[in-house]
Amino acid sequence: MTLTKSKYYFEALDNYPYSLPDCLEALNYALSYDPEDADSLCLMGRIYSEMLIDYEKAKLYFEEAMQCDVTNLNTPKYYIKCLLDNEDLQEAERLIAYALKIKGIDKATIWFYRSMLSEKRGSLTNALKFLSESAKYCFSSQSLEVVKDRKKFIKSKMPKKSKNKKETK
Repeated sequence: MTLTKSKYYFEALDNYPYSLPDCLEALNYALSYDPEDADSLCLMGRIYSEMLIDYEKAKLYFEEAMQCDVTNLNTPKYYIKCLLDNEDLQEAERLIAYALKIKGIDKATIWFYRSMLSEKRGSLTNALKFLSESAKYCFSSQSLEVVKDRKKFIKSKMPKKSKNKKETK
């Protein structure tokens, strides 16, 4: 990352998501200096995914970012979220499996998304299991609270077991 490109990337990141015009202007400058910068491509993917809700366009940027730097720590977590939001569950599952092998990645977030994947598939028991795995990698009270709150939410969605089971003879 050159100094000029870094300046524009950080300027774009600083403006995201509060001032999208300024963010996009700086991001376009950053990409003009290096069109293969994974972080800049990832941020462009986030804009399409999170702000414009154009998942297909976002996926193109995320895919390009992954091709430019397969070890980038930022791209997988945002790409996985985009895939989950777009209901591309098989792709998300493959990317989660890959992301968990990347050294230094935020495993708590990746396991959290794995839980969401199970939840979307209707497997609430597995979702709870993956949240427990996520909790193992939480290193702040804030992230642990998010996991605990999600566990509580998923448990509330589970069918209640009937205490008064009728015995038949």
